[in-house]
Amino acid sequence: MREPLSILSLQLDLVWEDIPANLKKVQDELDKSSKDVDLIVLPEMFSTGFTMNAEGMAESMDGQAVQAMLKWSSQTGAAVTGSLIIEEEGRYYNRLIWAEPDGSLKSYDKRHLFTLAEEQKYFTPGSERLFVEWKGWRILPLICYDLRFPVWSRNADMYDLVLFVANWPERRSFAWNQLLIARAIENQSYVVGVNRVGHDGNKVNFKGNSVVIDPMGETVASMPEDKEGAFKAEISGKYLKEIRQKLAFLNDRDEFMII
Repeated sequence: MREPLSILSLQLDLVWEDIPANLKKVQDELDKSSKDVDLIVLPEMFSTGFTMNAEGMAESMDGQAVQAMLKWSSQTGAAVTGSLIIEEEGRYYNRLIWAEPDGSLKSYDKRHLFTLAEEQKYFTPGSERLFVEWKGWRILPLICYDLRFPVWSRNADMYDLVLFVANWPERRSFAWNQLLIARAIENQSYVVGVNRVGHDGNKVNFKGNSVVIDPMGETVASMPEDKEGAFKAEISGKYLKEIRQKLAFLNDRDEFMII
């Protein structure tokens, strides 16, 4: 039986292309809210905002933002995840980092690059999903635009929780809200969606709408629109098991191969 998992999600007003300022924002929130949590979830490109200035903003895997994530994980005893701009061998990635208290790191490179912002011109797409085992939970962490592509998040691997870290604009908030619910219901999984608030350097507005949803599509916890801060949610392995046993829809899912 999976133990309950306590999740802390940070809905932040990111400072445009200012890594130290954004790291301080995270630290300030964790100083207030990080007691007795198992998982801390940060937005997409939480250290810079959703910028295409990859060359100017990129860090290495030894950079200050990754080191900060390792520090936060060690200090809180929780896993910490969110995405950053990472450079490796002359290529740039919108990379989700998963940091654990023992100092270990895992990563996932965003598969679906956001063509409306020409993200594909500056970043290299990933090709493999990351599954993480944490506190008895099997977790699939994904990034923003991945949410629109249900094949990529299809629950063929019996995960328990799917995460979407995002910079999802206000003008498409309706799609964000509905797609998160759809991913929960179709995959009989908990879903966490963590988005930013405020305006970025391109004058794009973000409402947040960060939320935790249960496998029936019901809201477990959420953050008010436009409000910066952190909120906690506890998800239940017992409830997940009961739903999957009572409504064994995943047994009837189609088989396919992602190429």
